[in-house]
Amino acid sequence: MQDDKNLFTEKVPAGKRTYFMDVMENHKGHRYIKFTESRANDGEFIRHTVRIFQEDFDKIFTAFDSMKSFIQSTTPPSAAKEEKEEDLSF
Repeated sequence: MQDDKNLFTEKVPAGKRTYFMDVMENHKGHRYIKFTESRANDGEFIRHTVRIFQEDFDKIFTAFDSMKSFIQSTTPPSAAKEEKEEDLSF
């Protein structure tokens, strides 16, 4: 996976964290998405990565849609506003 080709990257700054979503392709032409969370901690960057393989895209995106709908329908308006404000603080 070290020599896999990066086809596309989306960078999402989110307060103290930055998320990277990379579309990758391996040597066999199979594609996957690599999600990476990066955050600074005492001058070092800590990174956590998850890979989602192409054959699982539909299941994962359906689950994301369900979770997003659940959060939006169950989060009190005041909590949603506080979360937005926290994301903007540096």
